[in-house]
Amino acid sequence: MKITNPFRIAFVATLGVGLGLLLIGSIQTLSTILLYIGTALFLSLGLEPIVAFIERRGVRRWVAVLITIVAVLLVFAGIVLMIVPIIVGQVSQLVTAIQHLVENGKVDPITAIKDWLHATFPALNVDEVFRYIQNWYQSLDVGKIGAQVGSSIITIGGAIIAGMTGAFIVLILTIYFTASTPSLKGAVYQLVPASKRERFIDLAEQITDSVGYYVMGQVALGVINGVLSAIFLTIIGAPFPAVLAVIAFFFSLIPLVGTLTGSTIIVLTCLIPGLASNPNAWWIAAIYYIIYMQLEAYVISPRIMNRAVSVPGAVVVIAALAGGSLLGLLGALVAIPVAASVLIIYRQVVIPRQNER
Repeated sequence: MKITNPFRIAFVATLGVGLGLLLIGSIQTLSTILLYIGTALFLSLGLEPIVAFIERRGVRRWVAVLITIVAVLLVFAGIVLMIVPIIVGQVSQLVTAIQHLVENGKVDPITAIKDWLHATFPALNVDEVFRYIQNWYQSLDVGKIGAQVGSSIITIGGAIIAGMTGAFIVLILTIYFTASTPSLKGAVYQLVPASKRERFIDLAEQITDSVGYYVMGQVALGVINGVLSAIFLTIIGAPFPAVLAVIAFFFSLIPLVGTLTGSTIIVLTCLIPGLASNPNAWWIAAIYYIIYMQLEAYVISPRIMNRAVSVPGAVVVIAALAGGSLLGLLGALVAIPVAASVLIIYRQVVIPRQNER
């Protein structure tokens, strides 16, 4: 091919590269805002089934949205007012109990480490190693370290404020998206050619319904695990049942490995000497959570998630790992419904087209 105007071609190519870099930079700059928007859309789709349920009872949509949002806020506020004081008190008791254990000599981490090193590495001069560590610590610039710690505390405080601001923004966006979901859907549907619009609407409604039922189902699983954990741990005399129940709730929101991780943390907490009123609480809790995980996997979860698209286990693992790597915990949560949406398109669009050829 003969190039008649190389300067023009080079200019257009350079301009295209520059626009591409500008677009990538803009996306990186707006990543936090895009994360807020994605989270709010995710939550609004989770509230949509509740709004639709109220609408089917003959209530106007704006009233149904108002009832849903107010009910969610009241439930959240009630949980905070009831649980947070208990959690704060029990966390304080936990810290005090650990401090007493250390001060009374029941837990001496230095001696325990030395004994383990002596048993594992008999030829190692453990006392010399600890003497070297002590000399190294004394040589540190404590003032500089204190300044770094103070700077870290300020950074953590700023992160907490930023997180609270972000949560408020997500709340406002969630209310807006929940109230305007039909209009937003209608605006997107108008962009599709009329000949393909009906099929597109059908797929879009399946995807949004699946995401909504997934969010509701995951929250329901968390509530069930949290409530049952609070009751059971209180009965068996486990330490700080309210704190452990909250741990069970939040970890149950994480797909696939959340319940196992939360259960492991709870059992290990029951193993700390002197905390539990019942010394057998740890193995009773272990047996309970083994049974509960089986019931959740084969009885509770299938019944709650029966209206959401089922995703194969391997796809769940891959999606959760990829989402967690990209967006952290939120990415792991959102990855499963995104994978379900891809499966819907694959099963109802890609495979039928391949079969027609």
